[in-house]
Amino acid sequence: MAGTQTTQAATPARPPHKAPPSLLYMVKQVELVVRSRLDELVKPSGITALQYTALTVLERHDGLSAAQLARDSFVTAQSIADLVRSLENRGLIRRERNPRNRRELLILLTDEARTLLEQCAQPVRELEERMVRELTAHQTEQFRTALSKAWQALS
Repeated sequence: MAGTQTTQAATPARPPHKAPPSLLYMVKQVELVVRSRLDELVKPSGITALQYTALTVLERHDGLSAAQLARDSFVTAQSIADLVRSLENRGLIRRERNPRNRRELLILLTDEARTLLEQCAQPVRELEERMVRELTAHQTEQFRTALSKAWQALS
């Protein structure tokens, strides 16, 4: 068949198979959005998400050293000094000498901090519920367990 041209439909190029994002990347994405939302929630109280985290650590374990508070609050030893000073200036914490080690200062919550934490409790709980709202109760518990195991493996 002279003069007839057979044309083949151009097959669209297939994009290369993309691997899903790494778990480390996904954990960091969650951490960043949680921190941003938490900052929005606690800002009216005059504190930051990092300060809020430190206060919640003290709420669970009052009377920590600055070094232990830094470890449990996920900040460096250098950063904790400024954080503690700021919280102390706001009247949210106080420092007392450790009766078992007079050279060590223990950090304790004040009543004002406990009131602030009570005021933040519901909005923070709602943020957590929003984060897992697409999960069943069983999946949420599995998520909690998986995160705990991941943390323990790297600690």
